[in-house]
Amino acid sequence: MDALVILIPLMPLTAASAIGMGHLFGVISGEADESITADIAGWTISMSSLLALTLLSADLLGKNTGFYNVGHWLNSDTLDIQINFITGGFNVRLAALFSVLLAIVIHFSVNYMHREAGYHRFFFILSLFSSAILLLVLSGNAVGTFIGWEVAGLCSYFLIAYAYDRPVAVANATRVFVTNRIGDAAFVLGAGLSYAWLDSVNWSNINAATAQFTPGEATAIALCFAVAAFAKSAQLPFTPWLARAMEGPTPSSAVFYGAVMVHAGVYLVILLRPIFEHAPLAMAVVAIIGLMTAVYSFVVGLTQTDVKSSLVFATSGQLGLMFLECGLGFWQLAGWHLCAHAVVRGYQFLVAPSLLHHAHGNPIKPVAAPLAKLRWGYVASLQRFWLDQIADWALVKPVRGLAHDLSYFDDHIVDRIMGIPAPAIRTISSLAQLEEQMIGAQLDNDSDTFAQGSGLAGKLTEWTAALLHWFEDRFVLRGIGKGTVDYGRRLGHIANKVEQSVLRPRYLVLFVFITLLIAF
Repeated sequence: MDALVILIPLMPLTAASAIGMGHLFGVISGEADESITADIAGWTISMSSLLALTLLSADLLGKNTGFYNVGHWLNSDTLDIQINFITGGFNVRLAALFSVLLAIVIHFSVNYMHREAGYHRFFFILSLFSSAILLLVLSGNAVGTFIGWEVAGLCSYFLIAYAYDRPVAVANATRVFVTNRIGDAAFVLGAGLSYAWLDSVNWSNINAATAQFTPGEATAIALCFAVAAFAKSAQLPFTPWLARAMEGPTPSSAVFYGAVMVHAGVYLVILLRPIFEHAPLAMAVVAIIGLMTAVYSFVVGLTQTDVKSSLVFATSGQLGLMFLECGLGFWQLAGWHLCAHAVVRGYQFLVAPSLLHHAHGNPIKPVAAPLAKLRWGYVASLQRFWLDQIADWALVKPVRGLAHDLSYFDDHIVDRIMGIPAPAIRTISSLAQLEEQMIGAQLDNDSDTFAQGSGLAGKLTEWTAALLHWFEDRFVLRGIGKGTVDYGRRLGHIANKVEQSVLRPRYLVLFVFITLLIAF
């Protein structure tokens, strides 16, 4: 029964391939072929769900071995990356739950997305995401999990920017994508440290060898994966990206940010339970961040006026409680909390468009009197504690300024060094040429190619000649004294500008990043 695990992520991947190729070559297009796309996506995810339930039943009956190894993918020295899967325990239970929720959302989307522009594109992305998230949950090594992690994030970007003709949707999708890349970098660093200290990236080997790690090594690995989990599950300071992700269609919001993907961070922490238990500092960080996110989401959620925003902060608050449970060591409670929350929150997102109709006439529950009197608290909640503005000031603005300076340097210095300067034949290289220019004689012919080199050696000779001619003209022919003084002053002004630029915040941020990279 273990071999069934291969087909669970493979079925929706096949559907994504069929829909994508059919739409690309014009076989599937327009409203007339909506039923074909819906059948392909619906039947494949339903089959994947049945296979996941079958694998879960076999695991509950004790028929599974717990792991299934397909073969080797990459061998290099001590690096051995296998194609393997986990076929027992929490992973299979979560895969079965996620596959069922994905099947429900896809069948819901058939009518909801009817006659929408991009109908086939939507089901292609949703099928690809289904394959990625099931691979993420079932993979037996960090590389396979990271592939699913990345593809799921890419699908999230595409569906947030589903209405790509709207600038707000595209801007929010880009912001979410860039924010999650911070967590991806931490994930890669954690996997790299695991390989450096253990020579393995298999989850089973990493968890089994926990006792071999020193407390410092276990803490470093745990903190890296914790940062990845915080970014993926919208914990502080990454929480604001979740509200920006609501630009996508309702079914994608339900499956990404209510039922499935947003729980991937909590899953990662539960998967690495032995590592975190060996790192008390990481456990404390997870608990503190979870508690802070829960409080933050509760306070901000009090001032939300639309249903999706309210659900977003309710989701991040519940995820914060899950991280708090993990940090306090209540692993089983966190697992059950994850499964129950995925079901309830997915349902709430799906019925959000009709919620106003069902809730019509229900009075709004007032907040407590002490909270109602806190005007500063109301402003802070309404502005979501200015987290986006702080991120812009601390990270986005310095990086954008650095990019502008690098672009200027590339355009005005690098490009000219690499070939924009005039050929050497057009420069003044001797006293005779200078005299000819002064009396107005035009003895040079632009079509003359005598001093133009060919090939790498020729170009290097040409540029060297041009540099020497420039030096001769400026410092020898036109008076060395005046030229030296003028250029000395210019160099002094340039040095002052460089010194002032180095002290700007964006360069200080760059130096900090470089120092951290060198330290690692």
